[in-house]
Amino acid sequence: MNLPYAGALLPAEAYELLQGVPDAKLIDVRTRAEWDFVGKATGSIPIEWQTYPGAQPNPGFLEQLKTHAGKDAIVMFLCRSGARSHAAAAAASQIGYAHSYNVLEGFEGDKNAQGHRASVGGWKFAGLPWVQS
Repeated sequence: MNLPYAGALLPAEAYELLQGVPDAKLIDVRTRAEWDFVGKATGSIPIEWQTYPGAQPNPGFLEQLKTHAGKDAIVMFLCRSGARSHAAAAAASQIGYAHSYNVLEGFEGDKNAQGHRASVGGWKFAGLPWVQS
């Protein structure tokens, strides 16, 4: 796939790794507002890629990642639809996280014909465990 990180996973594949590999981490890179109002994957570690409000890059992202996962761990990055998580996986890979993955489709997936999320792909649509704040 010529990605700048180890690979890309569908939500169900990421969940399977979380269940089967003790040191695997699911890093949710959405904003605090998204975690609070949309929900989050059970067991995920929240680290904003961009801060809310304002969508400014989180200058502490990589340092925060280091506090939650060693560089030998499998780290899977999840956002709303897969774009921010792509950037986060690439950044982690650049600093030595060799097992860095993007979770395709994200937490909510793409928009449907009516412009709504969570009905076309994504963690929630796949029926994987999540919690609402």
